[in-house]
Amino acid sequence: MSHENEYHDAMVKLLEIIWGAGYMAPGGPGNVAKMLDGLEPGGKRILDIGSGIGGPAMEMARNHGAEVVGIDLEAPLVERANNDAAAAGLAERCNFRQVEVGPMPFADAEFDIVTSAGALTQTADKGTILSEVLRILRPGGWFSVYDWMKIDGDYSEDMRYWFEMEGLTYAMVTLDEQAALLRGAGFTDVTAEDATDWYRREARVEYGRLRGELYQPMVELIGQADADHFVENWRVMVKVIDQGEMRQAYCRGRKPLQA
Repeated sequence: MSHENEYHDAMVKLLEIIWGAGYMAPGGPGNVAKMLDGLEPGGKRILDIGSGIGGPAMEMARNHGAEVVGIDLEAPLVERANNDAAAAGLAERCNFRQVEVGPMPFADAEFDIVTSAGALTQTADKGTILSEVLRILRPGGWFSVYDWMKIDGDYSEDMRYWFEMEGLTYAMVTLDEQAALLRGAGFTDVTAEDATDWYRREARVEYGRLRGELYQPMVELIGQADADHFVENWRVMVKVIDQGEMRQAYCRGRKPLQA
């Protein structure tokens, strides 16, 4: 089955207005630093899964001294990311490739670290991705993930409405389920840290800015209809976070030194 692009230009522009140039997930450079904390990325080879328009990968290369490959399913995002990396003088240490669903086009034990911000959230077949990550990691290498999670039980009507506003595919699991998936795939030293309190505060600030100082710039950039849509999107996102239904987390796992 071919992939259908979900991130249209208006959504990408909106996400950059909120989260910063090059970013399609919250937290900016601070989120990258959190994902790499303690992993000593300098001089290491990193794969960023779901690299989008490339902000996190370029941050890893520019300010953390890594050699980075970003992969994404959506060709327009990959093209934009490569253009931006070239313009920033980072093309030799940071490049992006479009991939298809399935096995990754990399050799066994090719990377020291694999990162992902949001890709597992939108992937139903998490087991295949995790087995591929384990394969391409060098022994002792780390997989570090920032994801949006759910709680136990069925989605509420508010959550379903938020999915409708987002217009994206979501396949959320709980924090415990995510940790269990990592262990089941063969990772060791698995950790799972709930970061919901942090993003609850951030989301409220973002919503206020969307209704206030950012509203007119949004209208000018993407039109009033799209601007109003995204304000409503953030309103209901804040609601489901406040209700405890949509959560955020950092998870890690290490490839064993020996099979």
